[in-house]
Amino acid sequence: MGLFNWKKKEEFVSPMTGILHPMEEVPDPVFAEKLMGDGFAVELTEGDVKAPVSGVIAAAFPTGHAFGIKTKEGMEVLLHIGVDTVNLQGKGFDVKVKEGDAVKQGDLLVKVDIDYVKSQGKSIYSPVIFTGGQKIDLLKTGAVTAGDGQIIKIG
Repeated sequence: MGLFNWKKKEEFVSPMTGILHPMEEVPDPVFAEKLMGDGFAVELTEGDVKAPVSGVIAAAFPTGHAFGIKTKEGMEVLLHIGVDTVNLQGKGFDVKVKEGDAVKQGDLLVKVDIDYVKSQGKSIYSPVIFTGGQKIDLLKTGAVTAGDGQIIKIG
């Protein structure tokens, strides 16, 4: 009958701990105007950035500031840690994965030294972008912990 083979579809969870904001509040027009896609942002209060879904690391920037994950269903998510953080050239980022790695939901992708990033004058608003054109509805704003579900509805 296959009753025990049934798997619930994985729910998208917050990849970061902090304050969840609508994308329009990101202090960068490329993100705020959703030019790369719809999504949301987390203003970091803790430095661990984790996989919000299981998949493959489709992109891992050498600077550690951004990661793309592609799920087996084909959904693509870009995690961009901070704004203009590419200019830090990897300082403040302890990267734990590389392009091509398989990750499970909750796996640690990078540890971010939030104090260092802020000391360099960079925003810690961290956009989470759905680059495949999905529409995102926020189900909550405010405090969120990495691993929290029911934060968005993917349309």
